[in-house]
Amino acid sequence: MKFRFSFLISIISIMFLTNCSHDPKIYSKNQPKLDIRQYFNGKLEAYGILQDRSGKVIKTFTVDITGSWKRNEGTLVEHFEFSDGKTDDRTWTLKMIDDHNFTGSAHDIVGISNGQQYGNAVKMNYIITVPVDGKKYDIKVKDWLFLVDEKSLVNVSDMTKFGFRVGRLAIGFKKLD
Repeated sequence: MKFRFSFLISIISIMFLTNCSHDPKIYSKNQPKLDIRQYFNGKLEAYGILQDRSGKVIKTFTVDITGSWKRNEGTLVEHFEFSDGKTDDRTWTLKMIDDHNFTGSAHDIVGISNGQQYGNAVKMNYIITVPVDGKKYDIKVKDWLFLVDEKSLVNVSDMTKFGFRVGRLAIGFKKLD
């Protein structure tokens, strides 16, 4: 119970911190250092919430993740289970350009995602195609990930369409191995 309460406080704090689009380099000195090649290597579990534009929680979900890396190329296999009974799978292909910059792609990502990692933070920008009531919408996503300790990571994603926020995700990750 103590972990969940402190984790909830961490998520809420990060939601306020990530509301603006600042440069991830400001986190360069923050510890523990997040390297996606290390953190997203092996098995992880995650759980989160999806909020609509007013902040109302419209879904909760869990995610099983398996990550693997060969040098600077990684694969993240994600299996989502949502509170409404739906499931979804996504496989990310990640490529490190240098120690700070990387790209990512997946079947529902339009083009290429661009990411940066500095200190304990990662920022990713991408467009995802989201099915809603039989229609598909391209939504712009700004992802912020923060390493809390060597096994815990918090992710907050702001989603916009035509410059207006349409939703937000908050996800907690736990590294299992």
